[in-house]
Amino acid sequence: MIVTLLFIIKTQNMTLSAPPPKLLPVLELMKSAYILWQSCIRIAPKSSRYTLAETIDKYFIQTIESILIASFLEKQEKQPFVKKAIISLDTLKFLLYMMWEIKALDNKRYIALSEPLAKAGGQLGGWHGQIVKQNSPDTKPREK
Repeated sequence: MIVTLLFIIKTQNMTLSAPPPKLLPVLELMKSAYILWQSCIRIAPKSSRYTLAETIDKYFIQTIESILIASFLEKQEKQPFVKKAIISLDTLKFLLYMMWEIKALDNKRYIALSEPLAKAGGQLGGWHGQIVKQNSPDTKPREK
C-alpha cells in the first residue's frame, strides 16, 4: 500500500499544494521495503537490534543512496553506482536472511521484506544490463 502525500508549501497567507516528485520504480520498492524494515527494527531482540539490524539498516541506506546518485548521473557514469547498489542490496538480503535464520525476524516479516527486495534486485540487474549495452561499442559483424 503506497500512500500519496502532498507536499504543502506555506508562504505568507497562501498555501500551495504540489504532487510528490516521481521516483524511479526501484526507488519506490526500496522506500516501501525500508518503511516496513523500520517497523521490524523496533521489535527485533536487543541482541540483534544493535548489531545485525543496525548493519542491515546501513545497507538499506547505502543501496538507496547509490540508486539516487546513479539516477542523476550521465549514462556513461552510472555503471559503478548501479553495481554498488546491486552489491549493497545482495549483502542486505543475505544479512536479512541471517536475521531470519537466528529467529530474530519472523516468517511473515521476512517474506514481506524479501518480495520487494527481490523485485528491486531484478530491476537493478536490468538497469545494469541496459547500461552495459548502451556503453559498449557497436558489436555488429562487419560486411565483407
